[in-house]
Amino acid sequence: MTDNIVAGAPMSDITSSVDGYVGDPAVRAEWDSRYADRQQLWSGQPNGALVAETAGLTPGRVLDVGCGEGADAVWLARNGWDVTALEVSGIALERAAGHARDAGQTIRWVHAALTEAVLPPASFDLVSAQYPALLRTPDAAAERALLAAVAPGGVLLLVHHAGMDTQPAQDSGFDPADYVWPSMVTALLDDDWVVEVDEQRPRVAPDGGAGAHHTDDLVLRARRLRGPAA
Repeated sequence: MTDNIVAGAPMSDITSSVDGYVGDPAVRAEWDSRYADRQQLWSGQPNGALVAETAGLTPGRVLDVGCGEGADAVWLARNGWDVTALEVSGIALERAAGHARDAGQTIRWVHAALTEAVLPPASFDLVSAQYPALLRTPDAAAERALLAAVAPGGVLLLVHHAGMDTQPAQDSGFDPADYVWPSMVTALLDDDWVVEVDEQRPRVAPDGGAGAHHTDDLVLRARRLRGPAA
């Protein structure tokens, strides 16, 4: 596929792969179809909440969950972050890797679902999930995977479109009950975490791209104070 795309390997072992996807093939096919329908699905600009919420953070290791066409990942790399970017769509990763090459940035690409990827636990100073389409499961696997990736002292930044979680199921097949929302992650936070931001605010939306019609964000920013007890 592209430079440095593989799933199911420790970070230090991430290398080129023809097709190392790990996850539900149907989910991959769904997202590949969405990307194939348009030459560019997103705006190509970093998400406003990410830019705002990382302004005071010292760059370190970051996991970009659902990186899409790579705008956030490239922006983070340009600003000094050591970026690992995860995505289920191979088409999106091809585009993201091309944008990174054009920008002269080195990024680790992981072609996997979040719950299936083998990532170093408690190793990221920032885990960024901007409007992720994470499927809900009875064991809260996606929520726990987000939290597990954050290093002690690190930050989880989860941003979603306000109001989507309360919408009824749609004829298109979208049902909010199938997906993870920020409140579900907040419910899992214990004394090892402190919530720094948990609010709804007007969205700073990049011009163009799918999703530009959404006007408000739910922003959850939580800092991990310490790792789980042994």
